[in-house]
Amino acid sequence: MKQPHLILGIGELLWDILPEGEQLGGAPANFAVMAGRLGNHAAILSRIGRDELGRKATELLDPLPVDASFLEVDPENETGRVTVSFQSGQPSYTIHQPAAWDSLELTDRWAQLAERADAVCFGSLAQRSRESRQTIQSLVAMTSASCVRVFDVNLRAPFYSGAVIRESLRLATVVKMNDAEAAQVMGLLGLPAVNDPAAGALRLLKEFPTLQMVAVTRGARGSLLVTRDEIDSHPGIPIKAADTIGAGDAFTAAMTHYLLRGASLATLNEAGNRWGAWMASQTGAMPPLPEARRAAIMAAIES
Repeated sequence: MKQPHLILGIGELLWDILPEGEQLGGAPANFAVMAGRLGNHAAILSRIGRDELGRKATELLDPLPVDASFLEVDPENETGRVTVSFQSGQPSYTIHQPAAWDSLELTDRWAQLAERADAVCFGSLAQRSRESRQTIQSLVAMTSASCVRVFDVNLRAPFYSGAVIRESLRLATVVKMNDAEAAQVMGLLGLPAVNDPAAGALRLLKEFPTLQMVAVTRGARGSLLVTRDEIDSHPGIPIKAADTIGAGDAFTAAMTHYLLRGASLATLNEAGNRWGAWMASQTGAMPPLPEARRAAIMAAIES
């Protein structure tokens, strides 16, 4: 029997402090949980504090289909927290610092895992500290030539820079961003602004030779996938949105899952939109997923 793919989410694990209470999240962690739900061996490479929120995080992750055994424990810094407020349904974030995930440590265990990985996902937010940036970029550089290396642009002011974006794009084989971030990335890289997102994507593919695909999500309006040979646009899947936290991460995980299976761009787009829409219809980034619902969404994608 074929072994499941090994997929790593590298970066922040944190608690979203929402008006209605606490929800566990962090883009790489959300990504890993979704990748695990799709049948992969998914592990979270992050760091928590030796505190109540750290203990609660491991308790919450324990029953989920994700490997949390590689989490580091920081003796000094506390588990990450983000205060989330909403305006017209869109979240805004206050990201507290320092947090445990600002001190990601490059261990032999993590290095050995990276060398075996089939796919990794890393973002820009967790690279806000020098220590974590060096650890993340070293881990990504250690992966094999065949590894899918997804750079998930996550622009949270003031925690990003043109230099980090450029360094990350040089390491990545896939970049995923939303349409607002796509325009900002061009500016941060000193590239000319373009009105057409497909033209912008093609410019990035020209600028970064290791990059093989650009994914631009457009919220309720679906998404765009661009390679050097093909462009595929998806109109999105209409739903009644509960909150959008984690929807982009679900998109990325589903896209990566099918990319590892050699699926067409149209299938990657369909999978990303279906799982992103499901996540947006739920509250929080790691909601319960009944098996019947999972099977129905998988069947809809396959068809």
